[in-house]
Amino acid sequence: MTTIRKKGVGAVAAAAVLALTLAACGSGGGDDEGTAQGNGDTSMTTEPADGVPSSYEGALPKPEAGKAYNNPQDREAVEDGGTLNLAISEITPNWNGFSVDGNTRYMSDFWKLYQTNLWDYDAAGNPTPNPDYLSKVEVTSEDPLVVTYDVNPKATWNDGTPIDWTAFEATWKAQSGKTKGYNPVSTTGYDQVKSVEKGKDDKQVVVTFDAPFFPYQFLFLNLMHPDSLDVKTYTKGWVNEPHNEWAAGPFIVDSQDETQATFVPNPKWWGETPKLEKISYKQMEPSASINAFQNGEIDAIEDIAAADRLKVARGMDDVQILINYALSTGVFTLNTKAEALQDIAVRKAVTQATDVTKLAEIDFQGLGWEEDPAGSEVMSPIQDGYENNMPADAAFSVDNAKATLEGAGYTLNEESGYYEKDGKPVHLKYTFFGDSPTQTAMANAVQAMLKAAGIEVELDNQDPSKFSDTVLGGKYEMLIMAWSSSDPYGYSTSGCQLYCSDSDSNFTYIGSKEIDELMKKPGTIEEIPDAIAAFNEAEKKALEQYGTFPIDFGPAMSGVKKGLANWGPFTSGFQGLNPHPENWGWQK
Repeated sequence: MTTIRKKGVGAVAAAAVLALTLAACGSGGGDDEGTAQGNGDTSMTTEPADGVPSSYEGALPKPEAGKAYNNPQDREAVEDGGTLNLAISEITPNWNGFSVDGNTRYMSDFWKLYQTNLWDYDAAGNPTPNPDYLSKVEVTSEDPLVVTYDVNPKATWNDGTPIDWTAFEATWKAQSGKTKGYNPVSTTGYDQVKSVEKGKDDKQVVVTFDAPFFPYQFLFLNLMHPDSLDVKTYTKGWVNEPHNEWAAGPFIVDSQDETQATFVPNPKWWGETPKLEKISYKQMEPSASINAFQNGEIDAIEDIAAADRLKVARGMDDVQILINYALSTGVFTLNTKAEALQDIAVRKAVTQATDVTKLAEIDFQGLGWEEDPAGSEVMSPIQDGYENNMPADAAFSVDNAKATLEGAGYTLNEESGYYEKDGKPVHLKYTFFGDSPTQTAMANAVQAMLKAAGIEVELDNQDPSKFSDTVLGGKYEMLIMAWSSSDPYGYSTSGCQLYCSDSDSNFTYIGSKEIDELMKKPGTIEEIPDAIAAFNEAEKKALEQYGTFPIDFGPAMSGVKKGLANWGPFTSGFQGLNPHPENWGWQK
């Protein structure tokens, strides 16, 4: 699945691709082989696991794909106690991460602290059952596909209800799409489950499929408390209400409002006792968060992948720079409910007139990061099977953009310099969020690019706190956001979420039955290379609708105070999708 985040510093949209993004070398857990440190030394070739010291003056090294960069430390090397102060772009109002309204990268961060997380991943994305919740998982039949889960006997909801087969049943009922009223992020996989039943006892769950779904590990990553199954509660009952009683994680929500959220250890948690005594998030705009990091108000900052922010972090003392390949994709999204964008010729012209290479240059300016233009909104170029799925005639060309409009009956008004049809100019609004110089520069670049092709663009700058309301409410015509991976199975699980005609996460509002069927095919294929090939075929067809196109992937860069251990959701690879926050803390 993918979560939305704003694209750019402090802005995140979340999909199984939608959410907009430091200790001395050689400390415990860090790999210092092939590295160098200290002022003036420019010979660093391999990034250590605990990051690059801010005192290092050379070009930042590229990370190694499939590794985690989070200063990994054994629990024995982490102090008991202490507070971790963090910034966040938005306190999403709806705390139900299962619903479209709660499907932001920001809420995903919160859920990792206080809700169930049944599967662990290594940095490369290989899954294993999380022993805090699952004692055993096995395929007990291949025809039909049956998966049997043994739940940890100690696993219990905070209200005292045992976590058992009824939680799996409730999750399936709400997420399958078979009952009207729910608004799940995606029904993929759940819609192929025939039944969820009690096994030998309440703690054993037997899941039987109508048709095989792969990978089955995608399902039941999080669980719903059976008491939260009511449709009205599901859709409206989590607004400004985190429901600690329906949670079961190492932390609980101590306080929350639109400006802050604070978490403390869960006294009913049966697993390893959290090392930290408090985790505090404050809602801040990008300019405020980097200043807060510099002034010591926060201890780590997730997204410094912008020249001005990186410069500040590298100018600080006792800071580590964590770098990894991002698990997100920046995407340009066109709302086809906008009158001008209902015409595929206009959407195609916008695509052709947008120089994604230039936008990536703006995005990566000052980072020392280069990559080829993005070709998928789901697959990452560091994954086997990745292909460029953009249509051949979508390549940047102002002349081709003009030809597309003229071929559809638009004429250039020589006086205004813009194309029009039936007396109406092609006028579009581009929405962006916050005061980030990078986002402002990208907005101005989009406006100039489209003007060169005869398309008038009005800029609409919104406060970052309005991001979810704007995107989820369809209150935009064009914007750039990002889809962030929630699992390693995007080729099978995210395609329908982003592109299917009936998906509540399809923010282009277009699709077709043909694309729906193509997007569902990968989940029926067990062999991963074949499933990825099927996805590539489906995405090629979906991108021919010209409702959205990928821009870039980029690096994940975070800054941390020296000594922060096991933290780095952005820079831990797929491991960061279930980061075990009970192990976060300050190194002894």
